[in-house]
Amino acid sequence: MIAVRFHKGTMELADLPQPPPGPGEALVRVLVAGICNTDLELFKGYMNFSGTPGHEFVGVVERAPDAPHLEGRRVTADINAAPGHGDHRHASGRRVLGILGWDGAFAQYILAPVDNLHAVPDTLSDEAAVFAEPLAAALEVGQQVHIRATDRLAVLGDGKLGLLIAMALRHLCPGLVLSGKHPDKLAIASAQGVRTTLASDIAGPFDIVVEATGRTQGLEAALDLVRPEGTVVLKSTTEAKTPVNLARVVVQEITLVGSRCGDTALALDHLARGLVEPSGLVEAVYPLERFREAFESAARPGARKVLVRVSR
Repeated sequence: MIAVRFHKGTMELADLPQPPPGPGEALVRVLVAGICNTDLELFKGYMNFSGTPGHEFVGVVERAPDAPHLEGRRVTADINAAPGHGDHRHASGRRVLGILGWDGAFAQYILAPVDNLHAVPDTLSDEAAVFAEPLAAALEVGQQVHIRATDRLAVLGDGKLGLLIAMALRHLCPGLVLSGKHPDKLAIASAQGVRTTLASDIAGPFDIVVEATGRTQGLEAALDLVRPEGTVVLKSTTEAKTPVNLARVVVQEITLVGSRCGDTALALDHLARGLVEPSGLVEAVYPLERFREAFESAARPGARKVLVRVSR
């Protein structure tokens, strides 16, 4: 099978053996995979990653010896895998599909734990369903923080995740504001009822600030905007170190919340019910054979979501 391989700042398309599913695993033929900012950071050296990246995907179960009822089903997957049951997101010894110790979805086939799989509703296209993983991460903010309809809430960053967060959380807080630097990208959120403003024009204080800029300076920008005793939710993961003046966090008694993965089933439900419409986020779709070109397109400043069509 053809698979993308990262190793110490290099990228290649390699011809690898198709992996056989082990106990509790399914072999999934990848249909579509999305390039995430985390993939860009992995290439730069984040997590000292080496292997096949890609954690946003939709595929068809080809073989699942322990769950034959799934064979032929279109699925996506939770990305955290660990022995036993329960929440694997922080389990000791966990592996993360396409990120940590488990080859990912920029390949013709991927292995995934059967327990991690979620059936994709027939009403959803591949290009919509591939957003389940990042939308789950966006929705996780509302699972961690009590958001009231009357809160002053700001989302910083008009990248793919920032847009999804704003479009998802507007159902909890209709007056939230999304701040960014790109009018064309802010317009995507505006079309779904989100209030937007240019980053140069945003003014606090806010009760809650969600930082999704993807930049090391994002935390300081969030601290500039949150009120004393307010909450900052951090979404950015970068290879570079993030500077922060902790004294202002202490003196103003600000709550910092790290936020990562979310509930895939919840995300699929939002997509199926049309609560979030991600089609405007897609910039281009490339075949797997043109992955390097796709990756360069995704790395361009201001790029929207770039998808990789692996098979049909």
